[in-house]
Amino acid sequence: MSRRAAWIVGGTVTAVATLAGLVRFERPVTRIAQIAETAFARASAVGPSRAVPPASAAPVDDAPASSAADDARSHAFRVPSGRAPSLTCEAARSIVAQARTQLAYGPGKVEISTFVDAAVDWLDPYGLWSVSPDAIVANAFERRAPELVAELEGRGPRDCAAARALGAALVPWVAALRTVFDDARQHPLAGDDAETAASAPAFEGATVTKTARVLAEALGHRVGAVERDLGAAAHPYVDAARARYFPEASANEWAGVVLAAAVRAYVPTIDPHGAWAPLDEESSVYEVDLEAHPPERLWDKAERTAVGLKLETGAEPPLADGDVLLSLAGVATAGLSYEQTEQLGFAASDVRPPAQAVVLRAGEKAPLTTWLDGSNHEPKTLAATPEDDDDLPVERFAYGDGDAIVVVIHDVRDDLGEQLTRAILRERERDGRPLQGVVLDVRGNGGGSTDGAIDALGIFIPGAPLFPMKRRDGSLETDRAPEPPTVDRWRGPVATLVDGDTASAAEMIAGALTAYRRGPSLGATTFGKGCAQEYLDDEAQTGVVRLTTLLYALPDGAPVQRVGLAPTIRFPFGTADATDREAALAHAPPTWRGPDVRDRSLIAHGEEGTWSPHGGNVGPCKEAEVCRALRLLGTNGVTARRSPAASKGR
Repeated sequence: MSRRAAWIVGGTVTAVATLAGLVRFERPVTRIAQIAETAFARASAVGPSRAVPPASAAPVDDAPASSAADDARSHAFRVPSGRAPSLTCEAARSIVAQARTQLAYGPGKVEISTFVDAAVDWLDPYGLWSVSPDAIVANAFERRAPELVAELEGRGPRDCAAARALGAALVPWVAALRTVFDDARQHPLAGDDAETAASAPAFEGATVTKTARVLAEALGHRVGAVERDLGAAAHPYVDAARARYFPEASANEWAGVVLAAAVRAYVPTIDPHGAWAPLDEESSVYEVDLEAHPPERLWDKAERTAVGLKLETGAEPPLADGDVLLSLAGVATAGLSYEQTEQLGFAASDVRPPAQAVVLRAGEKAPLTTWLDGSNHEPKTLAATPEDDDDLPVERFAYGDGDAIVVVIHDVRDDLGEQLTRAILRERERDGRPLQGVVLDVRGNGGGSTDGAIDALGIFIPGAPLFPMKRRDGSLETDRAPEPPTVDRWRGPVATLVDGDTASAAEMIAGALTAYRRGPSLGATTFGKGCAQEYLDDEAQTGVVRLTTLLYALPDGAPVQRVGLAPTIRFPFGTADATDREAALAHAPPTWRGPDVRDRSLIAHGEEGTWSPHGGNVGPCKEAEVCRALRLLGTNGVTARRSPAASKGR
């Protein structure tokens, strides 16, 4: 089995490749409810838009066929086809079996109500099929869900009868909505012209209040207005809209869509950090990796409309803000799911030969065709980027007879070691007062790359054995910090600022420094995510699985999972909700205490882990409470030695 991962270099996602052993450590995120300002923004609500119709209902604008390179998956995310996430019964079972087997711990029993809510949500991209107030399919899901779960787990009929029954229920329901749509399409509203109808937002956000019949009628009126004004030029796009909103699919074809939605719902019910997505929507599985440093894309903010995609901000030439994008790279945009729309937005920017775009532009009487190669638009002049734009924020302040610095680390990137080395070297080389200590501010840091955390730790504890990691079969892996050149190491005092939102790879940094008594932590108990996810090709070769495959402990064996890090010095940073912790997640991995893997010769003794007395001379700081916290350093020769409660993982 191959492992697949997105990696970030210099803030840009460069590829999705077949790699061995690249692991990401982050806090979980919820599903994204709508097209947001950035490609992969965190969202707190679950929205209704999640799927596209069966393959049999594919629009006339199909994407180019996949090449052998597509199968090798050694390139950037592919342009989505616009077709449905759909699985056979055998494929769905194989993915579920893979998730249950590869999980780092024994999976718990699926909570049926949670599964139903998620499956119904994933099934419906618009608020038409299963999440609208009048949809009949939600009730059918509730009745059939226990059978469906049993089928996915290989305990039910081999022909997935429950999925076929749900597919059969969708056929007449969607047919009835299609009739409403077709009638409204023949009677567009007199006050709507093509531009108005094509530009108006079509769908609700996280909460669906409109009935499916009301929405079907509104879609019909708008599609009809576009067709009336644009004539034959509109046919490819309005036909694609009808085919996706109201597909004429058989019960068996609908069953495949139901199974894909069910698998997407199932994986997170046994692994709160897990996900599955088909290749056409695989970027959604990498949402945490991509959200901190979104890839280059063709627009920043957009809204789905009845016949396309209204580009609101950040459109890249030759596209323009205000355009309604009707087709891109051979794919009609009407009726795409949120996930496929997001993937299309940056995948199409790298298509070779250059992708064709068809837009409806304000003031134009017909759709415009253009190419994303700048041939009919002035080349964009990129603003010069200062070399230090990628540097970490650093604040220097008085500490005792010298100065100290606070380095703010918002997320743990792969190149964190390089960033941190530059920041410390620059401050050490300043003329004037000596640098007395380094403070790493990882408050609110949800994690990131384990490689980045390990490289950063090499600056402070070079060559140290770090985190024991356990797989389900009991096998252990242990990483070791690199040994950078002597000039790049920091042997002086170091400390970390932590809070309840410090998680995962950020917890690794703070925890390793305390385990080696190299530097104390100040703040509140951290989030408690002591597990790691890997990206795997699914067994059916249809998509990607993100799965928790490892549990990790600190170098001294202290657990992180579910318990977090108890700070060396408690300080009430912020007002983080104490209930927003890893332990509060349903089916979160269990706590694991590992072996003590520390190299005893590297455990700090004496001055190396101690902050010198400051005599009250601390600051001023931009953030007053940071100064108040740092005044607790150096008062009693504080080192990184942890309290008994912390060492027991409480």
